[in-house]
Amino acid sequence: MLWKSYMRWMYTCALIDDKGNEVDNEKCPFCRAPDPTTDEEIVKRLRGRIEADNPIAICNLGCHYRDGEYGFKQDLDKALELWHRAAELGYADAYCGIGLAYTKGKGVEVDKKKAIHYFELSAMGGNAIARHNLGLIEKDVGNMDRALNYYMIATAGGYADSLDAIKGLYSEGFATKEDYTKALRSYQAYLSEIKSDQRDKAAAARDDYRYY
Repeated sequence: MLWKSYMRWMYTCALIDDKGNEVDNEKCPFCRAPDPTTDEEIVKRLRGRIEADNPIAICNLGCHYRDGEYGFKQDLDKALELWHRAAELGYADAYCGIGLAYTKGKGVEVDKKKAIHYFELSAMGGNAIARHNLGLIEKDVGNMDRALNYYMIATAGGYADSLDAIKGLYSEGFATKEDYTKALRSYQAYLSEIKSDQRDKAAAARDDYRYY
């Protein structure tokens, strides 16, 4: 989930390179070359960014090891190692991957407390998916008010699943109509803020790139 969400973001938002220059949205925002057409080229560019200690690239390599894709053999221990490295370099989103590992027992024993710890670290860095996952955990233990609060923050950050979760709480009597209306408005405000012709073009091209 972390990797797919990031790739949608990269495709629809990558209009500025790492030096602050505006670039063609069909070109790599880092090297300004045309988008790669083969797995080999994707891996080659990824390795180049990793050599430069780019934390997003390091995190993405961890996702490749987790999923066993792009020619990388599945290795959950390696994935966790890379996510920790990316997080230590300042990429808080990587903590979300670690939290998910502890939630699902992927490469580690299931540990709710550790999952919450890493989701909180990621959430403090602005990761909406981590906020949503904290909401799920609170809902599972019956803390509906805390779950609603997490969902509201994640919705304002553009995470559509949280809006659906608030709708579910409303239907179950744990949220008010005003709560849902507020969440819907904040989500619409987020979409209005990020809306662009480039993103609409990407969304029309592939369902994976839909941002609304």
